[in-house]
Amino acid sequence: MCGICGVWEYGATRGNVGRELLVSMRDIMTHRGPDDAGELVFDDARGGFGFRRLSIIDLSPAGHQPMRGCTDRVWLVFNGEIYNHAKLREGLEQRGHVYRSRTDSETILHLYEERGLDFVHDLEGDYGIALWDAERERLVLARDRAGVKPLYFYHHQGRFIFASEIKAILQHPAVTAEVNEDALYHYLTFVTTPAPQTLFRNIHKIPAGHMLTIDRGGELRLDQYWDALPASQPLELSEAEHEANILNLLRDSITKRMMADVPFGVFLSGGVDSSANVALMSEQMTQPVRTFTIGFKDCEELNELDSAREISKRFATDHHEVMIGREEMQKFLPDLVFHQDEPIADPVCIPLYYVSKLARDTGTIVVQVGEGSDELFAGYDWFRRFLLIQERFWRHAERMPLIARRAVAAVAQPLAGKVLKKRLPAELIRRLGAGESLFQGGFMIFDETTKRNVLSPAMRAQRNGTSSYEVVREYEETIMTARPQSDYAARMTYLELKLRLPELLLMRVDKITMATSVEARVPFLDHHLIEYAMNLPRELKVKGNTGKHILKRALESILPADVLYKPKRGFGAPVREWFRGAEGDELVALLLNSTMRRRNFFDYEFIARMADEHRREVRDWSANLWALLNLSVWYDRWIG
Repeated sequence: MCGICGVWEYGATRGNVGRELLVSMRDIMTHRGPDDAGELVFDDARGGFGFRRLSIIDLSPAGHQPMRGCTDRVWLVFNGEIYNHAKLREGLEQRGHVYRSRTDSETILHLYEERGLDFVHDLEGDYGIALWDAERERLVLARDRAGVKPLYFYHHQGRFIFASEIKAILQHPAVTAEVNEDALYHYLTFVTTPAPQTLFRNIHKIPAGHMLTIDRGGELRLDQYWDALPASQPLELSEAEHEANILNLLRDSITKRMMADVPFGVFLSGGVDSSANVALMSEQMTQPVRTFTIGFKDCEELNELDSAREISKRFATDHHEVMIGREEMQKFLPDLVFHQDEPIADPVCIPLYYVSKLARDTGTIVVQVGEGSDELFAGYDWFRRFLLIQERFWRHAERMPLIARRAVAAVAQPLAGKVLKKRLPAELIRRLGAGESLFQGGFMIFDETTKRNVLSPAMRAQRNGTSSYEVVREYEETIMTARPQSDYAARMTYLELKLRLPELLLMRVDKITMATSVEARVPFLDHHLIEYAMNLPRELKVKGNTGKHILKRALESILPADVLYKPKRGFGAPVREWFRGAEGDELVALLLNSTMRRRNFFDYEFIARMADEHRREVRDWSANLWALLNLSVWYDRWIG
């Protein structure tokens, strides 16, 4: 993992890109690559690359970037890992390519020289790639299939700027940090911004599985080269065959992600996914797997220490633990918004930072994590609930005329909110009456009704008629048009792979682990495993009250039943408690007194009522308050 950046003033009559600018852009990301740095000026000083290196494969100076191909025609900066690079290298060398290093980076160059833009189809890995092709006078950028690595860009008035982190783009004097109000509206719902938007106006992110090209004339193309659509025909296999195939795919994925010339380990919770990582890694190691777990000093019910210790003992791991509390959260909050670039309002970022720091402090540079498993195999409780609602009620209710649904919703929605005192039932009734789909994401904070309450009257008027469902509907239409035979579970997973997983879960992993110069690898998101899981029928994912059915069956040969079939406990943080007591009042004051208040985006009287209700335990508004606090501290750091 590394940090990359670059500038190309393709429309300039004379070059103005200097090394000082490139160095300032790259070095604000030193945490992404403390081991080496490089820069390159090209196209008669109209363009340049910057690079920070975290050395993992071929630790020698031969891995220095920017890296050139067989000639000076093509140059590369690259963030990530190509897990099949050794296999690709064999074929490339047989066809006459000459290598100067053992790096996976060099394989990308040779592939591009041989295959042009089709090079990306041969790669297996997690990456943000930038190539300068002098002969064709174009820049080529690519983000990996699942979106494990980020890649941002700015394109305005003949100037194109890109980087692994937004803060590097903001180092350019032509770029001014300003709020993207469209993205802010969607952030309130998704607690992140849907690609290609970011919270910074005129700064975009390349969506997962996409390639960007820009040429001398300034024509920018953003093309999807991979999608997680299920196949047209389902796999006609027995359950036992599926179990064997899944275990083999996961074993291969974990093996590939053990590729490193530095120490590696696992973030261990003691749940199914992290325990599978430990078990399958242990099969292939002669020394103990390094494992890392975090606990909370002031919230015992969230601790997973006992479960992690049981797995550590069972597989004889080299186990490490760290405990944190409210004090550590408050200490890290200013650095949190620096490393996130744009707010990622998941409180798990706090414990994730401290367990990543624990790994780095032990000399561990690479870790494997369990993200993606629950999305692919229906592991969440909410996944099963939405699935049952769809099958038992929603699909029948959708057949009612829309005018009838609207009439029912008009009566039932306020009643549900008043009687049940829960926001989700009222929101689902609203969706039914509005002709929207049932499932719109697994982690939505402000629904459209609550969003209208929290926005200021001026902002409500400005956004009148806007709905975050517009983002969801685009992806729904894609899978329903391309794969009309797909079941509802596949459609839910497809939406998660487009929104929450790449832009929330994977970005929290990337930004926070890299804050400590640690690389996280995600074996459950190997694209071969994704493609396989997308073709599994719903009944193999959910059986009765159990999710991840087929995955658990596949893992029965390596993990005990008490691990596989105990109730799920997600990786969390005590954010509810953080907003109570005297210290909670301090967080609320930070939110209410933010410089963002001058912008009149929000109704701060409503926010104060939320905070009061939460403090008095009338309602749990902790997730909403955390999202607004992250946004406020972000604004104060980058804009206000």
